Amino acid sequence: MRTKITGRHMELTEAMRAYTEKKIARLSKYNNRVSEIEVIHDCEGQLKKVEIILKVDNHQPFVVNHSDEDAYACLDSAVDKIERQLTKHKEKTRIHKGRTSAAEATAEIIESQSSPAEEK
Repeated sequence: MRTKITGRHMELTEAMRAYTEKKIARLSKYNNRVSEIEVIHDCEGQLKKVEIILKVDNHQPFVVNHSDEDAYACLDSAVDKIERQLTKHKEKTRIHKGRTSAAEATAEIIESQSSPAEEK
């Protein structure tokens, strides 16, 4: 997984770069096919902007934009947004039409076994 952290119209401090690397390191647990993560920090006056572009094999890139007055809070919110996108995508790929998950099948078996005992 390649990571690219850039700053537009601002200099990135080592603390901000380390914080960004720490936050984006946990994104790979949502999808094991992440090939590249690009984080762009931008500054327009007092407003800080963060754009995260996450490239995954066999899928279009996930893109998140967020702006806030605090750069750290902006990064936190952007990472939360992309985590929600990745979680939603993972759930969509797991759910197949007409199939029940193992947990649902087990729950149905338990309910069917306990209902005849309750009737007696």
